[in-house]
Amino acid sequence: MPRLILSRLVFMVLAGFLLLSFLFALFHMIPGDPARLMAGDNAPEELVQSIRRAYGFDQPLHVQYLSYMQRVLMGDFGVSNYTRQPVLEVVLPRIGNTAALAGCAMLFAMTVSLILGSFSAMFWGGPVDKGVTAFSLVGICTPVFVTGIIGIYLFGVYLRWLPIGGMSSWQHFILPVLTLGAYQAAMFTRMVRSCMVDALGRDFITTARAKGAPERRVVFHHALRNALLPIITLFGLGVGHTLGGSVVTETIFNWPGLGRLMVDSILTRDLPVMQGAIFFFAMIFILVNLLVDILYTWADPRVSYD
Repeated sequence: MPRLILSRLVFMVLAGFLLLSFLFALFHMIPGDPARLMAGDNAPEELVQSIRRAYGFDQPLHVQYLSYMQRVLMGDFGVSNYTRQPVLEVVLPRIGNTAALAGCAMLFAMTVSLILGSFSAMFWGGPVDKGVTAFSLVGICTPVFVTGIIGIYLFGVYLRWLPIGGMSSWQHFILPVLTLGAYQAAMFTRMVRSCMVDALGRDFITTARAKGAPERRVVFHHALRNALLPIITLFGLGVGHTLGGSVVTETIFNWPGLGRLMVDSILTRDLPVMQGAIFFFAMIFILVNLLVDILYTWADPRVSYD
């Protein structure tokens, strides 16, 4: 396990280095003068030239690259073109908001899918199984923004039960979490059902039933434990989908998270903030995949990374 964690941390460093290099190249390939963007369209040329000298935009490209990487290693991702704040001061508070939203959505999705998928497998071929399958198909075919708009109209406008924007109370979590988690719940439910149907047909399940084990213990202890490996794999992939979906969800519900910040930085051409948001998005995804690898060893002690 220590070797696994160490190798993943080394991979994070290499991935972060490559990502920062790509973002630096992308920054300089986008049309427009970064000094002019920072100064504003109506700024005098003298101010633009002073900004260019202050930020080293007049230096050769390789000198700018080395200077940029050196600043990043010191925790300096630049200054926002829009708010004039350091990028870390803009990005870091948003990470917790996105993590709270994505974490609650994944918890909701996993809880619903484990329950529905297990019951669907228990009553395979019956009305419960068909109903769960229909629910998952509808959920998979419905885009996140459609679910969000329906939720806003039904629960926020028509029934007036829930707020439709912000995050000042626990009630503000309900609609965004349901919107973001519904699609993942539908995907996970199909996967859990498939894995559980396969597990319930194994010989050790027949043996457990022959010994008189209660059906609930057979399903939720023996079968579910042996079906967890592919489910955990899907969980790791689902986090990436959830982070991607958070961009849409946060925009719809005016959620002050990393996804909305990324959209705002694109609309305002705030390139330093956009770079920082993309970088931390990628690091979160890599950390989650490290967690998935650790969960593998818990779910199946036969899996070893040493």
